[in-house]
Amino acid sequence: MEKKTQSSQRLVLFPCPYQGHINPMLQLGTFLHSKGFSITVVHTHFNSPNPSNHPEFTFFPIPDDLTADEISSGNIMAILLALNANCKASFEQTLTEVMEKEPQNKITCIIHDDIMYFSEAVARHLNIPSIMLRTTSVTNFLARSAVLQLHSEDHLPFPDSLSLNPVPQFHPLRFKDLPTSNLDTFENYSKLAVNAGNVRTASAIIWNTVDCLEQSSLAQIQQQCQVPIFSIGPLHKIAPAASSSLLEEDTSCIAWLEKQSHKSVIYVSLGSVASIGEKELSEMAWGLANSNQPFLWVIRPGSICGLDWNETLPQGFIEAVGERGCIVKWAPQREVLAHGAVGGFWSHCGWNSTLESLSEGVPMICTPSFGDQKVHARYISQVWRVGVQLENKLERGEIERAVRTLMVDDDGEGMRVRAKDLKEKIGVCMKKGGSSYSFLNKLVELIMSL
Repeated sequence: MEKKTQSSQRLVLFPCPYQGHINPMLQLGTFLHSKGFSITVVHTHFNSPNPSNHPEFTFFPIPDDLTADEISSGNIMAILLALNANCKASFEQTLTEVMEKEPQNKITCIIHDDIMYFSEAVARHLNIPSIMLRTTSVTNFLARSAVLQLHSEDHLPFPDSLSLNPVPQFHPLRFKDLPTSNLDTFENYSKLAVNAGNVRTASAIIWNTVDCLEQSSLAQIQQQCQVPIFSIGPLHKIAPAASSSLLEEDTSCIAWLEKQSHKSVIYVSLGSVASIGEKELSEMAWGLANSNQPFLWVIRPGSICGLDWNETLPQGFIEAVGERGCIVKWAPQREVLAHGAVGGFWSHCGWNSTLESLSEGVPMICTPSFGDQKVHARYISQVWRVGVQLENKLERGEIERAVRTLMVDDDGEGMRVRAKDLKEKIGVCMKKGGSSYSFLNKLVELIMSL
């Protein structure tokens, strides 16, 4: 049989339509395109990526049949379940049309986000191999399985009195650190978790993680899986592609950073989904002001409950901080974290943000909101020990202390040293002979063999 050449091999990618999922999928596509594969991205109309950022890819939007009420509800679980129910037929129809239109450009493989689990059923029906991409940490995936087990044993939901108790056989997580969701019913959480966790007929699992961060979790998951696992992260470093941001980035903040002292700035961004109240905004503002550290603060439009942007910043705050503060609606985060002026990151601890921070050796203040963020915050503060977690409600005094600990106090020196050490270890994983480098080559070999 004649061996297939890469130039004739088309890969179809189906990302989950949220920022933390779209970015790694398109970064993966950029890497695979550099290896000679043709990349087709099939995506929902909801939160659709901008094709002009990736002119080398072919993009196919498909109907997702989400209602205006579903979208405006902000109920992520319900939206994801609806997408899995709604998109199967249109995805299959699109693939069939593509294959009929270009029979010479055969689809070698479908790579889909594990949360878009309907894709596997379509691939199986069309007799096309499929590979799953998982965009959260392995540790969170294992913790999600623990949640399902604890619920089946009637240990969840847990009373407040147990919130600080350790989860049996899952050190160092406490019950409050479990990746449960306050966004929807447990029934929906369970349905999504079980379906996303089911490997079914996938040929492999790609994981956006790094061996040096999750060695024991990776060893545990490999024992459970019957298919190869490729830990090839951090994808934003493997393929530093054009931005895939769903929000417009304000690059003026880079000019502001240029005027700041080395490692002096605390960068504040609580992600693309989470929201806070006016009281929390005020406490954040005065905590930053009272820390006396320069800060770059992202206040995303719509992230303050009931308000458009920052019109409720407390009276006197702007005057108090003067040019020591820079506030933007959205920032080019990877560029910000790589900037020499940035010495700390106050984050929601989504996995992309965590990887981006650790890859640059930037220690963190953790304010997780839901799901995997709580797991990552615990690992940042207690396992990797490169950050401090704000455990209670946002309060200006605690915020001020956390910023100063992270940035300047002797107590934070160990965190800063360990963050720098992790950056070096991640760099080794990405170089020739490193784990991520090796797994990337093995992934290409596997796809070529399909």
